[in-house]
Amino acid sequence: MNIRKVIFPVGGLGTRFFPITRVIPKEMLGILEKPLIQYAFEEALGAGIEQFIFVTRHGKTSIEDYCDHVLTHMESFDSSRCSFCYVRQGEPRGLGHAVLCARHLVNREPFAVISADDYISHSSSCIGEMIKHYDGSNMAAVMNVPRKDVNKYGIMEVERENNKTIIARSVDEKPSVEKAKSTHAIVGRYILTHEIFDILENLKPGVENEIQLTDALRQMIPTHGLTGFKFEGKRFDCGSQGGLLEAILHVSSKDEKLSSIIRNFYEDIR
Repeated sequence: MNIRKVIFPVGGLGTRFFPITRVIPKEMLGILEKPLIQYAFEEALGAGIEQFIFVTRHGKTSIEDYCDHVLTHMESFDSSRCSFCYVRQGEPRGLGHAVLCARHLVNREPFAVISADDYISHSSSCIGEMIKHYDGSNMAAVMNVPRKDVNKYGIMEVERENNKTIIARSVDEKPSVEKAKSTHAIVGRYILTHEIFDILENLKPGVENEIQLTDALRQMIPTHGLTGFKFEGKRFDCGSQGGLLEAILHVSSKDEKLSSIIRNFYEDIR
């Protein structure tokens, strides 16, 4: 199925990176020479997506400037078919609310959601692989996490499991270690049906008093299903300082000169 549109939720405060994110959007923090938002954009562009929708807020204009001055000038960007759209999120009220803000730009077609916080290192596009396996139900990227970490994620309860996919019986946002039904955690890649907007519009705040996308997905399982896609590659939580550092070291290790600098550094501190 052809997925033409992607939503980038970039309206968060980035509190774990204060004070720098008081003036620089978290999504503009860099893994070496490229900001997080460019990695997410390149993943979507490589999947054939044509319309890039940024749900932004006050203080995030550098993202728009970067799109104008850098992303539109990439060799693979075709301005005759690709476009950028921006919608404002007045205040950060959760991922579900950010997605809802873009309703009028999506219309009645399935669409992708990519969190730039979640950098996924792989030779191909994660969202592109999801599109190839998309069957019309709601879909989310999943990975196994240590049980002690389940309270950081949306966790799927498994109905059945195949080679690449999981059919979910239910899903819970940030369950306790004791109550988690599995260790299959959702990370920031989704393909969603347009009907989710009707659910989000009437959804009450959930965990952390936010409009949780996970809660909407759970409500839709009886009518639209929920598939977990077991992606290849390594995911880094670049919304945390440790995760961003790991991503920088991972990318650096693939460069001969930079990997040599890393080795020398570790030898010096032994």
